[in-house]
Amino acid sequence: MTYTPAPRDPKQPPVRINLLSDTQTRPTPAMREAIARAEVGDEQIGDDPTVNVLCERVAELLGKQAAVFMPSGTMCNVAATLVHCRPGDEILAHETAHIIAREGGAHAALGGFQITPLSGTDGKFTPDTFRAALHPRTRYQPPQTVVSVEQTANIGGGTIWKKADLDAIVQIAKSNGLATHMDGARLLNACVATGVSASDMADGWDSAWLDFSKGLGAPIGAVIAGSREFIDEIWRWKQRLGGSMRQAGICAAACVYALDHHVDRLADDHANARALARGLSQISGMDVQQPETNLVFFNPDGAGVTGDKMVDALRQRGVLLAMMDGRIRACTHLDVTADMIEETVGLVREIVRGV
Repeated sequence: MTYTPAPRDPKQPPVRINLLSDTQTRPTPAMREAIARAEVGDEQIGDDPTVNVLCERVAELLGKQAAVFMPSGTMCNVAATLVHCRPGDEILAHETAHIIAREGGAHAALGGFQITPLSGTDGKFTPDTFRAALHPRTRYQPPQTVVSVEQTANIGGGTIWKKADLDAIVQIAKSNGLATHMDGARLLNACVATGVSASDMADGWDSAWLDFSKGLGAPIGAVIAGSREFIDEIWRWKQRLGGSMRQAGICAAACVYALDHHVDRLADDHANARALARGLSQISGMDVQQPETNLVFFNPDGAGVTGDKMVDALRQRGVLLAMMDGRIRACTHLDVTADMIEETVGLVREIVRGV
């Protein structure tokens, strides 16, 4: 599985429209002011008031008892599996899940876990597929300890797990003695798109986390939540993986600001993604997956242009996208406007006409 951004060549024109990822967002002026005003203390001893506020708010938002501020979502996933599992244990996740494809084998390298990939369309497996993958607990097979889902499913196209399927997976897991983990990198995108609250979406999941450096627009950080006992163990692994971030209120203030100001506006990103997909679909031969949130995957081969050539041609025109898993991915976010979407569609049409 590959992720190939356009090359960073100083001879290329500057990027005017950045659709590479929602991780490309820059802090807004108001967010920078919030960062500058942040009250800080030593996070290690629980003395940073801004970090404490952030963790309390995320725990409440996700319907959990406690939470921990982490540098990244990947660290949330790794620490969670290190708490839930023991060496030799088996984790079940979709075959395109971040923990399989994007975390450098950390779960095997650090924990000695194996991850069994489950198949399914649009980055999601069904409850029946999950049930069928379970095996009797015998000494001949690894203990199946955790089932993990990614909300939304990135490689699936930013697709949303239905609440009914999430509930069914929880029920099956609990009936068979498995813990449940939700990679919530874009969880709030799913909540805004469906109207389902974050606490309802995460109900029954033993651990869940939010990424603040994607659509929420903060420069750094994620927060993982769960029971108090689970969070105590997360802290132990946070210590082992690098320790506290000390006066982390500087970073946490951006996340608190994002919760106050950048959640509802995720709907704007979804509208821009739909507009981009609609415009691309009007170009003959373009194969476009209709977006559910802020990710648009498309393949221009049918229009006579390979994905790599399309990405390169757009980069020459100041538009930055990426090839991901054989398709082009465009990601809308708070630094992308409706006018930029219209211009991008026009440039793609121009490139196709020039073939």
